[in-house]
Amino acid sequence: MGAVSHTRRKRDVRSSKPGDSTTCRQRFVFPAAYHRIIAMDKNELVQKAKLAEQAERYDDMAACMKRVTEEGGELSNEERNLLSVAYKNVVGARRSSWRVVSSIEQKTEGAEKKQEMSREYREKIEAELREICNDVLNLLDKFLIANASQPESKVFYLKMKGDYYRYLAEVASGDAKADIVAQSQKAYQDAFDISKTEMQPTHPIRLGLALNFSVFYYEILNCPEKACSLAKAAFDEAIAELDTLSEESYKDSTLIMQLLRDNLTLWTSDTQGDEAEQGEGGEN
Repeated sequence: MGAVSHTRRKRDVRSSKPGDSTTCRQRFVFPAAYHRIIAMDKNELVQKAKLAEQAERYDDMAACMKRVTEEGGELSNEERNLLSVAYKNVVGARRSSWRVVSSIEQKTEGAEKKQEMSREYREKIEAELREICNDVLNLLDKFLIANASQPESKVFYLKMKGDYYRYLAEVASGDAKADIVAQSQKAYQDAFDISKTEMQPTHPIRLGLALNFSVFYYEILNCPEKACSLAKAAFDEAIAELDTLSEESYKDSTLIMQLLRDNLTLWTSDTQGDEAEQGEGGEN
């Protein structure tokens, strides 16, 4: 989770179907490095993932944690978090690039050659982003959700599924978008239903889910009222039970609560008057 931003850009606490991920793996990992990864055992892969994280080489980190996941079995909390951090950074770089290039493309109207170059580059970034998202969704459907034995893990992975379908929805258009949006909403709702009965309102995973689900309503479904009501309910429920917050999760939970409050402030101001600039909400 990053620091709270004071810009009006949206922050996070993240129809194509999950498919064969071979091309994605080859695209983001040099062949020699990939063969070395194949030869490693699980503990070595986890250690290399940690090293790659320290070096900020997130494509390598994701490749290692993908192999750990494909070995089957349930991931430990540490392994689960390493996988999430790796892919969040890998896809986050493409999402950021896509926003920049899309903005440039819109500003080059009337300059045909510049606009064509921007469009082609945007489409290249979109292809990379789709590959990454489908790679993650394949891991979730094939290994992670099915192997999750605890409600916390199930909610974590269903939230992740909602996030990566949401990222696909951000760059989708036409008939394909409707199915992607529906898949994202279903995953978020399934996670939300479990979290309401199995997790404390102050749990950082439940709060992070509420944060990202509200961002989905605001940005993807264009439902500011629903986004605000969901975010406000999550914030109020957590505040009411703040005394139950463990020292271990205090920092994570309070940071997400701050993001929920910031989004509520931003979204409320966006709905007041036609001249208000639409802001992007923070994510987990």
